[in-house]
Amino acid sequence: MNSQFPSRWKVMRDDIHADCRIFEVHKRKMVRDSDQKVGEFYVIETNDWVNILPLTSNQEIILVRQFRYGTEEYSLEPPGGVIEKGEDPILAGQRELLEETGYSGKNPKIIGNVFANSAIMSNRCHFLLLTDVEKLGEISFDPHEELETVKVPIESLRDLVKSGDISHSIGVNAIFHLMMELNIS
Repeated sequence: MNSQFPSRWKVMRDDIHADCRIFEVHKRKMVRDSDQKVGEFYVIETNDWVNILPLTSNQEIILVRQFRYGTEEYSLEPPGGVIEKGEDPILAGQRELLEETGYSGKNPKIIGNVFANSAIMSNRCHFLLLTDVEKLGEISFDPHEELETVKVPIESLRDLVKSGDISHSIGVNAIFHLMMELNIS
């Protein structure tokens, strides 16, 4: 196996190709270090996201079911949302959880993060664990949001992923991080 990493590419030019309200599509002219090969690539620039893994004292996780416009299907997944510019991921996660479910919890801890899709996107998704969550507030959906709150026993997460009931790739990744954090095999 070749131990040398592939060459880096450097940005020669970066133009906004499309402004799509919640993200921008950038057209980047780039050059490869090793041989000066030039190429044009499209990259989606958007804020980081947060997925919340809210656990009750009864070892249940709070999930949400919502209609997803891309797949035109319902999706069962951890609550989550956009981290505003300059906002701390923990505070963003606590805010999103309260807005989407009315739940609030204790002991906030970031247990990992991943690039959403490094082939075409620049942002990360952070995974926030909260414990002893309880329903403390009213739901406050964004204008295009409508969610169902679903309590699921932690031990059923593996089966929900295996059956495809949970199929959102970032949600599956968040659940994997949760299982590592809790040492669930």
